[in-house]
Amino acid sequence: MPHTGHKIVWITGASSGIGEACAYEFAKQKTNLILTATRETALRQVQKKCTEYGAKCEILPFDLSDLSNMDDLTEKAYSFFGKIDVMFHNAGISQRGKTADTVFEVDRKIMDINYFSAVKITKLLLPKMIAAGGGTIAVTTSITGKFGFPLRSAYSAAKFALYGFCETVQAEYYDENIRIVMICPGRVKTNISYNALEADATRHSQMDDGQAGGISAEKAARKIVKAIRDQKPEVLVGGKELLMVYIKRFFPGLARKMVRKIKAN
Repeated sequence: MPHTGHKIVWITGASSGIGEACAYEFAKQKTNLILTATRETALRQVQKKCTEYGAKCEILPFDLSDLSNMDDLTEKAYSFFGKIDVMFHNAGISQRGKTADTVFEVDRKIMDINYFSAVKITKLLLPKMIAAGGGTIAVTTSITGKFGFPLRSAYSAAKFALYGFCETVQAEYYDENIRIVMICPGRVKTNISYNALEADATRHSQMDDGQAGGISAEKAARKIVKAIRDQKPEVLVGGKELLMVYIKRFFPGLARKMVRKIKAN
């Protein structure tokens, strides 16, 4: 039987956006939470609200680009409740820059935060989850993990990589009650564009029109938390832009033409 316990959830990127909204959804269901993000002050505000909803909530501020200390981070997270039922890899950073113009520092940072941090934490948690009877690994990918998108070469590459890694983990450990939930957002109104890296590694510092017109983080969170609880292998979250996923699947030639005409920002 699959493992269906969702009493203890660790969320990265939990100080704002999708992560914050999902923390509140879980907290309303009295889930024990571990929240990680770089901004401790913001995390404490989220923690306070989660406890007001009746949840037990611990915070673990950390910069996920620091891969060398990931072992200590994971051990500390595990020690809070002695178990982790759901690992929700939600932290991520985007970009706004053409490939040849983008300094390699940006590619490296995006891969470290969006891909390698999730890989390292997953590899550390898997033996513990299996020993406990199973667990769920949820990962925020993106529709740009389905097709390349202008000004997002590193971001798209990291999201493609997450699909490959997680689908392999699912194939290898399904019989040991490990479940993967791939969360694939389109446009959700968060600060991801504001915090995105420009080609020279500076912050984009503005809300893109597409992001501003996206669905609310709260609406996205309701759908995401339900998908995690149902252990749904993949869930698409967003609006009409999600049609591109199906166009790519069934009409790849048309999808390539459409992507070339996207006026990205």
